[in-house]
Amino acid sequence: MGPVGTGIIGTGAYLPERVVTNAEIAALVGTTEEWIESRTQILGRRYAADDEATSDLALRAAEQALEQAGLSAAQIDHLIVSTSTPDSPQPPTAYHVQRGLGAFGAACLDINVVCSGFVYGLALARALVAQRPGTHALVVGADLYSRSLDFSDRRTAVLLGDGAGAAVVGEVEQGFGFLDLELGSRGDAHHLIRVEAGGSRRPASAATLEEGAHFFRMEGRGVRDFVMGELPVFLDKLCARSGVAMGQIDHFVPHQPNGVMLSQLVEECGLSRAQTHRTLERYGNTGSASVAVTLDAAHRQGRIHDGDLVLLAGFGGGMSLGAGLIRWGAAA
Repeated sequence: MGPVGTGIIGTGAYLPERVVTNAEIAALVGTTEEWIESRTQILGRRYAADDEATSDLALRAAEQALEQAGLSAAQIDHLIVSTSTPDSPQPPTAYHVQRGLGAFGAACLDINVVCSGFVYGLALARALVAQRPGTHALVVGADLYSRSLDFSDRRTAVLLGDGAGAAVVGEVEQGFGFLDLELGSRGDAHHLIRVEAGGSRRPASAATLEEGAHFFRMEGRGVRDFVMGELPVFLDKLCARSGVAMGQIDHFVPHQPNGVMLSQLVEECGLSRAQTHRTLERYGNTGSASVAVTLDAAHRQGRIHDGDLVLLAGFGGGMSLGAGLIRWGAAA
């Protein structure tokens, strides 16, 4: 019997070279290194070079994932890029990545559900590959937040960095790969994370620039309350449907918003037994990239083994929620 499952067969990541320390950020926003570390547990983040755009980060991560999967760009049938910081309003950033890879046989699209986007992309990729056995989908999460930060707002400026992560989705052996995924949206909480200007409702103008309406804004307390209230129930629903108890999860790979909040979330979700993977100390919150970057780090470090149960969880602007349960390994 041939492969009958769908799963992740390669991962990749790219973080820009420039390291921005807490000392540098503290000087910009008017606080101290101790204030940043005590409230976020973030020690540093990466900022893109002046000549790097989101697609450049995405391309590098995609190349890493393809190499690990042992595939050429010509073998990719679908290319999905999740980003809330596209190169430009059009064309989709995925088309720039396609051009860079030379993956001209791939159907390309962007999605934007912010920090849940990588998991949403995996759900779409799983469906596409299952529909056409033998095909491959490349999913990239990439964000470049350093150009939309208001450094007079220390609550957000200290959190965010730039980066990209990727995964190749293809066929795996029976019993491995995606067990199930769960997606959720709450547009009634859209105000909690936002960029107010630059779209069709409030086009960019001298007035919006003067107002600072093009900057990233977040209501931190509201976001925390939303995630702590919604995500545990959301993950319980996914695991119950999959027939998996929280105590059976081997690895938890969550979005990386804030270290203090992550520790509380692990307890609230009943995931203390699982190994929680974190990259926020080095990279901060990289938006759509964070789950992908963290998964790639755990995979390349050899911390995830064939047969392990891996729980991915994205949550963020929209508000959005995305989770996936994977039986790791056994690529075709």
